[in-house]
Amino acid sequence: MTNTSSSDFTLLGLLVNSEAAGIVFTVILAVFVGAMTANLVMIFLIQVDSRLHTPMYFLLSQLSIMDTLFICTTVPKLLADMVSKEKTISFVACGIQIFLYLTMIGSEFFLLGLMAYDRYVAVCNPLRYPVLMNRKKCLLLAAGAWFGGSLDGFLLTPITMNVPYCGSRSINHFFCEIPAVLKLACADTSLYETLMYICCVLKFLIPISIISTSYSLILLTIHRMRSAEGRKKAFTSCSSHLTVVSIFYGAAFYTYVLPQSFHTPEQDKVVSAFYTIVTPMLNPLIYSLRNKDVIGACKKVFACCSSARKVATSDA
Repeated sequence: MTNTSSSDFTLLGLLVNSEAAGIVFTVILAVFVGAMTANLVMIFLIQVDSRLHTPMYFLLSQLSIMDTLFICTTVPKLLADMVSKEKTISFVACGIQIFLYLTMIGSEFFLLGLMAYDRYVAVCNPLRYPVLMNRKKCLLLAAGAWFGGSLDGFLLTPITMNVPYCGSRSINHFFCEIPAVLKLACADTSLYETLMYICCVLKFLIPISIISTSYSLILLTIHRMRSAEGRKKAFTSCSSHLTVVSIFYGAAFYTYVLPQSFHTPEQDKVVSAFYTIVTPMLNPLIYSLRNKDVIGACKKVFACCSSARKVATSDA
């Protein structure tokens, strides 16, 4: 067999020979537009409203940027393939997709851990919060999350794309996810898959340790609070983040931590679709619907737009 690593791959897609392809396409398109709109609005509100110029919202804006890039990495290609007879992806494009996907998901791993640390400082050390979470440190934390996420991309992408691929070029997935791509390899990849598994577990454990430690200390602090209002405020401040963490890490745990014996191609595609398509839409909604500051900023922008429209109408 000859090595054909430089030729195109074929993506079999999310659904194979499904009569409901039209409905699925419409739903995915609607979710994609909703996710893009929600995240871009969140970024815009955080930038224009001075009340949102705080460390928590700065980190939240980084999460929205990551979600925007994350969903753009896979969904446009998926939608294009659903309406096209040609479902191929070039070798280079597949490598780029793997790199961006690993970078975005890794960056979100670390950022969610840093957001837990931010909540710990806000609840447990409120007087030192402006010092411990000043702008310079927030920029360093955000840069660290991006850098930590990109390490997997720089490490795993070249190795994956240098594995010899022979024979079938059909990837049983809707994007180039490493486990699905490696199934086409005509070489023994067991050692690489073991190393990749260890790498993913470590990447999973580091932010989980930060989150667990932070919220253990937060719960201890809340337990010591005498004010019921203070407890409620602390719980409200942390609940949105905990919801996002539960959704994102739950899906990631299935994909990257559970052994392959627990996986099937169909289940992998459904779980991947959830955290690459649905999660980027849920994150800004969870934070906005349960956050008075974000709702207030949104109302302020609408009020300004309405006032400007009335002035323009009266001048006309």
